[in-house]
Amino acid sequence: MAEGELAIPSSDKGLGLIGSLRAAAWSLVYVPARQLERESGWLSNWLPAWCPTSEAHLKEAEEKMLKCITSSYSKEHVLLSGGNQIWTLSFPQPLSQKTPLVLLHGFGGGVGLWALNFESLCQNRTVYAFDILGFGRSGRPQFEGDAEKAEMQFVQSIEDWRIALGLDHMILLGHNLGAFLASAYSLKYPSRVKSLILVEPWGFPERPDNAAEERPIPIWIKAVGAVLSPFNPLAGLRLAGPLGLSLVQRLRPDFKKKYASMFDDDTVTEYIYHCNAQSPSGETAFRTMTIPYGWARRPMLQRIDKMHPDIPITVIYGARSCIDGNSGSTIQSLRPNSYVKTVAIRGAGHYVFADQPEDFNQKVIEICDFVD
Repeated sequence: MAEGELAIPSSDKGLGLIGSLRAAAWSLVYVPARQLERESGWLSNWLPAWCPTSEAHLKEAEEKMLKCITSSYSKEHVLLSGGNQIWTLSFPQPLSQKTPLVLLHGFGGGVGLWALNFESLCQNRTVYAFDILGFGRSGRPQFEGDAEKAEMQFVQSIEDWRIALGLDHMILLGHNLGAFLASAYSLKYPSRVKSLILVEPWGFPERPDNAAEERPIPIWIKAVGAVLSPFNPLAGLRLAGPLGLSLVQRLRPDFKKKYASMFDDDTVTEYIYHCNAQSPSGETAFRTMTIPYGWARRPMLQRIDKMHPDIPITVIYGARSCIDGNSGSTIQSLRPNSYVKTVAIRGAGHYVFADQPEDFNQKVIEICDFVD
């Protein structure tokens, strides 16, 4: 499967969480719920009464995700110039002269999903992780309805965050949507990025004109797509109301297995649920930035050649992920005089950092040390 596509359904493929929930939503939203998930007006008032979630629930779920971390860290809402705020975890190493590493999560995620990585990555350098604007515990503003403008809102929020923290340079590591945004940021603010690490990146290739002919899409998926086209990707989770948490637990049991070394309960699925059951914002922006079935409206490979040639790029894939590594070789062909390397992590799927955390952490440490 090409890395631009939406995996429907899936246990660990591309944007599998979206695909699984969209498929399940078929049975939940066939009624006139179409009007409910247009993300406008009264929806923000309706959701709290229907979905058993709140900012307090999300805070509690995140604290459970982070309770096993023994390294010293701080957490705060970083206030941006426009009044938005970015929820940030900081793992400081005051004596280190190494370039800070900044982690950007993927679609539907949050800082808590890096729980298996913080301890190792922050041993010798400062590490930051933040909830992307519109996700997790960050502010949830209204995004522009234009793909380019929405993308720039994300990018500007990262720059405002950097300014607020007083960072001069960063190593940017992004997973999935985070990789797309890290790339977009590097294009606009190249002087601030010393290295770019793209983990299972979303949104790089164009959707092939003959995609339907090469890989026929089942009729039932087309039907689901037609019914759900006015909805955000995770509409089914919210429309399920009290059943939303059990929906995540049933459709994505693999998340519990990925973090089994830290938790023996439903901590992870609860965290994912509360990250996404609240009024959507970044999710709406993501929908604006996509075309069926999960391809980027403004593919990154169309402009990656314009990135400053001195920014090294490392593309990390899970060896058993359905997303192939072709973007890495394509980036190399588009930047023949720049450093581009593709790394495959054996035994890992789309969530490389959780599937094989030790190998992933070691590889990231090596990449960062090479930069310095």
